[in-house]
Amino acid sequence: MSSTSVLARKWRPRNFSQLAGQEHVVRALSNALEQNRLHHAYLFTGTRGVGKTTIARIFAKSLNCTTGITATPCGECGPCTEIDSGRFVDLIELDAASNTQVDNMRELLESALYAPSSGRFKVYIIDEVHMLSKSAFNAMLKTLEEPPEHVKFILATTDPQKIPVTVLSRCLQFNLKQLLPALIAEYLTYVLDQEKIPFELGAITLISRAAQGSMRDALSLLDQAIAFSARRVEEGVVSTMLGVVDQSYLIELLEALGEHNAVELLDISENISIRSIAFDTVLQELAVLLHRVALAQTVPQAIDENEPERDRLLRMAQAYTAEELQLYYQIAIHGRDELALAPDEYAGFTMTMLRMLAFAPAKNVAQQTPPIASPSVVVKQSEKDVTSDTEYSSASSAGAAQIETIPPDISGSVANSIEAAPKGTLDWEVLLDQLNIQGMAQQLAKNCTLEEFSDQQIILCLSQEQKHLQANKMAIKKLQACLSEYFVKPVKLKIVLGGNKMATPAVVEQQKKQYQQQQVSDAIAQDGFVHEAKVELDATLIAESIKGVV
Repeated sequence: MSSTSVLARKWRPRNFSQLAGQEHVVRALSNALEQNRLHHAYLFTGTRGVGKTTIARIFAKSLNCTTGITATPCGECGPCTEIDSGRFVDLIELDAASNTQVDNMRELLESALYAPSSGRFKVYIIDEVHMLSKSAFNAMLKTLEEPPEHVKFILATTDPQKIPVTVLSRCLQFNLKQLLPALIAEYLTYVLDQEKIPFELGAITLISRAAQGSMRDALSLLDQAIAFSARRVEEGVVSTMLGVVDQSYLIELLEALGEHNAVELLDISENISIRSIAFDTVLQELAVLLHRVALAQTVPQAIDENEPERDRLLRMAQAYTAEELQLYYQIAIHGRDELALAPDEYAGFTMTMLRMLAFAPAKNVAQQTPPIASPSVVVKQSEKDVTSDTEYSSASSAGAAQIETIPPDISGSVANSIEAAPKGTLDWEVLLDQLNIQGMAQQLAKNCTLEEFSDQQIILCLSQEQKHLQANKMAIKKLQACLSEYFVKPVKLKIVLGGNKMATPAVVEQQKKQYQQQQVSDAIAQDGFVHEAKVELDATLIAESIKGVV
């Protein structure tokens, strides 16, 4: 293939082993092919550029390769080479966005009745299938119910919600995930090495983030960068090409916020306006920076040692509390959404900055974030002593106010269990507050303690009382995916059954609730009005009816 071909086409994977990411889809399809357990219709969902059409074409080769039905097509036979070049007569690709009408679908389905011309199967790839009209879906439905043996349908869409349930129920559905920036960066680095094009790591990092999970977009941006910089991919050039906000503005904004300096904030905003930098982009990049600083603060190991901005991020992590970072992040992303509603972008942006100041917590000694002893250490400190020699703290995702007192019967068990944890380890309870997990995955995480944390893997110890959760593979996969997303790189998760060395977050949470309930019950029992009601009216206090106000 010509060296001048666009990268997105030249480096499109030709087999499953060349795919970056989507292992869950590849594994399922490979097993089906090897065991010859084939369905007649498949639905691939996911955002643009994550590999839907690429996987469909590889699957078509696997079905029609002359070596037989296989998960590893040879890539050299007639069907394989013709599919790669787009000339295979029994592979019919239809763009539903431009062929929405029922007549187009009827014509396609009539051709499906005829046997393949040269291949083993006729494969129909219908892209953006959600764009079909209702009548076109109805026409397709009968063929999906009773398909010819020689026909396979592969449907692809970015919006599965618009596909009728009757069609969805007749397809095997696979959801393709957005690719992690780290995975995209790794593949772009491989491509540039093969193309023998010099590059700077910072430039690859910028492109990987700008691609927003799409490998096709990343390769297209890389093509632009190569042309823009005369075949040398440099960070400064890529930053200009992408219109990325000068990081110095972002640092200045954060410094002004940290100093509660409204005058400085407005001066910086005015400079941004003079330079015609889009305020939407400023808020987006500010949110990205805040996320990375929060990572550096909570889990320094998540910031790659080769990251050019690592030292600066670690320094900034010491300058703000977790509460401030979470607050600024939330206001930034909501402020960006509200820009369109503002009188003008400048007013919307400055109001967002002033909102950060208005809600920022007052600085005091107790709120200061403890210094990070080393890049591989996150140590949690408390505001108040539970006993004379034991400290205990509980922080929410926004660094919320800590529990003021812990009763003696609770402080002993909880504080001692925390004291038993090795110094300089990741605080699992704090991390859980940062993760966006729900359902069974959340229950699994709350009933575990952290056994080991390293660049290679995270080992969690599941309490014996909740050992049934270990059989929930879906919950484990969801937790692993959430951790990978949080750390911005693939995470290997291992669950072992305890002896837990310390209390799980679920146990700590339950003990707090019991203590708070007891405080409420005691306060009600000692209330003067309640006492009079007991004496004068012979009333009885129903303990189960007492609920604390959350």
